[in-house]
Amino acid sequence: MFHRRRATMAAFLLPAIVIYGVFMLYPLARGVYLSMTDSLGGPIAHFVGTEQYRAMADDPAVADALWHTILYAAVVVVVQNGLGLLFASLLFRRPGVRKSLNVVLLTPTLVSPVMAAFIWSYLFAPDGGINALLGVLGLDSLQHVWLGDTSTALYSVAAVNIWMFAGYSCAIFLAGYMSVPTELLDAAAVDGASGWRRFRSVEWPMLAPALTVNVTLSLIGSLKVFEFPFVLTNGGPAGATDTLTMLVYRNVFGGGKFAFGIALSVLLLVTVVVLSSATSSLLRLRERRI
Repeated sequence: MFHRRRATMAAFLLPAIVIYGVFMLYPLARGVYLSMTDSLGGPIAHFVGTEQYRAMADDPAVADALWHTILYAAVVVVVQNGLGLLFASLLFRRPGVRKSLNVVLLTPTLVSPVMAAFIWSYLFAPDGGINALLGVLGLDSLQHVWLGDTSTALYSVAAVNIWMFAGYSCAIFLAGYMSVPTELLDAAAVDGASGWRRFRSVEWPMLAPALTVNVTLSLIGSLKVFEFPFVLTNGGPAGATDTLTMLVYRNVFGGGKFAFGIALSVLLLVTVVVLSSATSSLLRLRERRI
């Protein structure tokens, strides 16, 4: 009887295992193998071991792209979730406008990332909307070539990412707010806790699961970013916005270094898995301690 039940369970799981193996594990294993060849994208490939990875370690452009990717992700995660939390806190205290403003905040997520990048490329232009607005406000000294300066290009690209997904973070934090027991908030009010003290002692600990979800999703999304730097700067100026995905694209499709590009994609995969797993584990550990 026990063996028959196990056989039945295995029969139900087999299709899912086969599909997962064919569409997930095989492409992953094939990619790792190709990264250890001299493949140019054709059927002929010779095994060269770790040669592509040694070349990758000696290439300063890879180290720069890895740093840009991590810096970009750090800026996006901190600012996007900070704004999302601020908007969610304000909306939670204003139930009368919550529904309408929540829809407005989510509107940018409905736009295609490529379309959003094209729109912002006009806004960031030297004679574009942002500099024009600064001129109207009398802040001419702050006018800047936002995407053409190596000191501001990466942050300008990150700003578009933040603009697009801050509303998404707000929605998740707002869902966390709605799950806070009313009795807990009433008890805090009776004890005289309000404003910052109520947020720090009651709301912030109760928002721990929402924070874990938001940080993990925004971290994974920003580490894999491609559309925004591709459309806005194409990696420039002087490689200031070159991320790992940009290098993968350039080597696989334009540089004739297919195997090197695949090795870069493996590096990107490892970076995403390690950083997102470590961050998620730390945040879940924090949840259990609260």
